[in-house]
Amino acid sequence: MERIELKAQPREILGKKVRFLRQKGLTPANLYGPKIQSLPLQVDTASVKGALNRGGRNALISLKVDGQADPYVTVVRDIQRDPKRGSLLHVDFLLVDITERMHSEVPLILIGQAPAEKTYGGVIYQSLNALTVEGLPLDLPKTIEVDTSHLDNIEDEIRVSSLTVPPNITVLTDPDQLVVKVHAPRVEVEEVEEVAEEEEAPVEGEEAEAKAEEPTEDTQEQGQE
Repeated sequence: MERIELKAQPREILGKKVRFLRQKGLTPANLYGPKIQSLPLQVDTASVKGALNRGGRNALISLKVDGQADPYVTVVRDIQRDPKRGSLLHVDFLLVDITERMHSEVPLILIGQAPAEKTYGGVIYQSLNALTVEGLPLDLPKTIEVDTSHLDNIEDEIRVSSLTVPPNITVLTDPDQLVVKVHAPRVEVEEVEEVAEEEEAPVEGEEAEAKAEEPTEDTQEQGQE
């Protein structure tokens, strides 16, 4: 896996005052791990966004902290974003040992065109978006592809056990877990109801005839006489 370089500085601003860092284009962060005391940091927001877009959540990031001789080999373990604007609020970096296996979540990406979509109007439903895997940090993939090009019929499906994963990677997700399934095209209930109403509704001529057959007040009075 490609290793991405990112610069960081020790952070002295803590608590609610970190909002001033964000106004300056800096994102508060923390570095932690089993062999290191938690270290508050700050990173350039544009740079960390670029690192995430380039390598994803599983990318190895060589974190060069000012004042430290050697960079830290890390992965992004947690990202906090503003719920309304989606802007970065905080990033946690986890120190890793490239010689030790670790657990990670790898996104699943659909590729290919399912013949059932074109032939029968089938709808592809993805029920699983990521796999939990274990492997050495350098072996962890950025994504795992799910090929849908062999889904020929309605109800065809792909389960975890059918996925192709890189060598030296152990899948921890249940092998029987459903990943993708082809569903029959959905008929809108509203359309069905509209058709039913049209079939039941009398045409204008029928309405006129029905009204003409209804007894008027004069006719009712004559009948009573």
